[in-house]
Amino acid sequence: MSRTMEWTVRVDLSDEDGATKAAAVLDTGTAKLTGHGVAHCSLQDPDVPTIGDELAASRAMRDVAAQLMSVADRELGEAGAGSADGPVPPPYAWSDATT
Repeated sequence: MSRTMEWTVRVDLSDEDGATKAAAVLDTGTAKLTGHGVAHCSLQDPDVPTIGDELAASRAMRDVAAQLMSVADRELGEAGAGSADGPVPPPYAWSDATT
């Protein structure tokens, strides 16, 4: 079985009161997950806006990734793939090749 899908991620950035804020929205076509991230520049650090953008955006995307993993874990359990509580070595459903 072969299939192709496209998911999109949109990241909106804003600067307010010395903080860079990011909202990342993952749109799968059937669901949307929104993550948030914030970065603050320390007073002793040079003000480099792109670094704040990168930090806030990466934190927002990490938030989305955690939400997506929670959805997948819940759906694995509903499909009878076993419990996702605690560390479970592969081959728990879809293994994470990075571990």
